[in-house]
Amino acid sequence: MAENGTDCDQRRIGMIKEQHNGNFTDPSLPCERKRRDREERQNIMLWRQPLITLQYFFLETLINLKEWTIKLWHRRSIVVSFLLLLAVLTAAYYIEGTHQQYVQYMEKKFLWCAYWVGLGILSSVGLGTGLHTFLLYLGPHIASVTLAAYECNSVNFPEPPYPDQIICPDEEGIEGSISLWTIISKVRLEACMWGAGTAIGELPPYFMARAARLSGAEPDDEEYQEFEEMLEHAEAAQDFASRAKLAVQNLVQKIGFFGILACASIPNPLFDLAGITCGH
Repeated sequence: MAENGTDCDQRRIGMIKEQHNGNFTDPSLPCERKRRDREERQNIMLWRQPLITLQYFFLETLINLKEWTIKLWHRRSIVVSFLLLLAVLTAAYYIEGTHQQYVQYMEKKFLWCAYWVGLGILSSVGLGTGLHTFLLYLGPHIASVTLAAYECNSVNFPEPPYPDQIICPDEEGIEGSISLWTIISKVRLEACMWGAGTAIGELPPYFMARAARLSGAEPDDEEYQEFEEMLEHAEAAQDFASRAKLAVQNLVQKIGFFGILACASIPNPLFDLAGITCGH
């Protein structure tokens, strides 16, 4: 940031010298134009300039719709195949028959997975307070399954009423048959779906940072600027936090999307920061 300011000052001095020498120089230097654009973007808010904000919103929406339409037209064979598959699944869902028991089973599993994925996304959002949904939903769910497993000596809880109510199965379990891996196998679906949701919740800031980086724009985020300064002095950093952030940043650069997926599946401030600043 300091170097950008120095470059601007040097260019301004050079422009003044050229004007004194009789040469004409365009006053709209790139650094000044960038600063002016940044100030204009900061002033564009819905409650300050509603008409301009809505105009830019609709223009951006039209541009995105045009781009998506062109991409879909280039992949029309895939679109047609997807629509045919959707039509077959819709027909199987509404037509009566012996297959309905499997349809109901898949519907129940899908809704259950969607529920935990949604909670994982909310965990990345932080519910506005930074509180992860693990403490509110996944953690208590694992605790209740653990307590019931040791009480029943089994994890074969009937469905329904599990997971709304955990009732011991009719057959008696073997004493001491419950282990850590048994409980993990019982809650692995919920935990994996929740982790996938946290990863999905980290993808929007990743793509925003990546798009800003590729477009050449300098993000106005203060945490991004602090992270840039930390990277400049990373070689001399001795504290564990700086080295950990640098290691995560290097991991994201080398692995890319899968690095984001791995880091975002364990939501904490370190990986949240990595997900925001990984657009290098």
